[in-house]
Amino acid sequence: MTDILTILGNEIRPGDRKILEIPVPSLYTHTQLEMPVQVIRGKKPGPIMFVSAALHGDEINGVEIIRRLLNQRLLRRLRGSLIAIPVVNIFGFINQSRYLPDRRDLNRSFPGSETGSLASRLANVFLTEIVSKCTHGIDLHTAAVHRENFPHVRAVLDDDETKRMARAFGSPVILNSEIIEGSLRKSVEALGINILVYEAGEALRFNEVAIRAGVKGVISVMRELGMLPPSTSKKKADLKPLASSVASDSIWVRAPQSGIVRLIKPLGSRVAENETLGLIADPFGEQELQVVAPYEGIVIGKTNLPLVNEGEALFHVAKMRKPASAEVHIEEFQQVLDPAQDVKVSEPPVN
Repeated sequence: MTDILTILGNEIRPGDRKILEIPVPSLYTHTQLEMPVQVIRGKKPGPIMFVSAALHGDEINGVEIIRRLLNQRLLRRLRGSLIAIPVVNIFGFINQSRYLPDRRDLNRSFPGSETGSLASRLANVFLTEIVSKCTHGIDLHTAAVHRENFPHVRAVLDDDETKRMARAFGSPVILNSEIIEGSLRKSVEALGINILVYEAGEALRFNEVAIRAGVKGVISVMRELGMLPPSTSKKKADLKPLASSVASDSIWVRAPQSGIVRLIKPLGSRVAENETLGLIADPFGEQELQVVAPYEGIVIGKTNLPLVNEGEALFHVAKMRKPASAEVHIEEFQQVLDPAQDVKVSEPPVN
């Protein structure tokens, strides 16, 4: 770690904690917008990690995860640097939209350019001014509108350092997923930076379990990287990350016909090959079709909207080699993070 970290001309020295406002294109009303960034530097050297949220403007769970992370007193003992960006897509966040005003997906616009579209320019400034200064990163996401994800991590496990981070995060499911062209992960990989994507919850909704798992997971990764000291908690759940199971593949099961779907299998449930996930019927119930699992696995995503058109995604099933083990990990995860188990908490649960 260098003595001075420079972001858009701002010098942040070891021991500093600063809030920066990264200028982004203004609104057509002449209103200037900024991307809020908080930089915390430990007095001792270590990794430089970014934690980002709201790359899709309507995915707000990550914003709350970062807020709680920044309030941790534990950060006083930080080694290295933490760069927190709670709202990357400030345009989408203001409009409660996944996309930018030009209808582009920011997470398909990397690495971007200084002279391209609005999405391209925002991607470029985020990548060059923040991400490129880091050694590690965690990007926080939820499902799209009308969908919900069970808490899981997506990572490329061919890389040992990324695998170490994924295991440390402690989500019950790790999806060994391919990197999509134009995504932040693709550009980060090209820079030689290790990154995880955490997926949990749904757009425009807070999910308390997903938020708690996210805070716990980020802190666990920071402990694994030596950025934070080991836990001294007497609680068994705080001594080490929760166990995870790796999914080798996943598939979205789509509606075989248009109609009204009745969802049978909840998020996090174990399913057998050809097991019924849901039923689709027309409003009269004259024609009813089963939606079945293509293979044995775990439901990690589902639609929340019962009105569907033929071909729409209904259930996201992760393929597991040992689904029974994954089921055990999921039960442990839910028990540890269930707000109903709290006797006293520093943060009141959100609904």
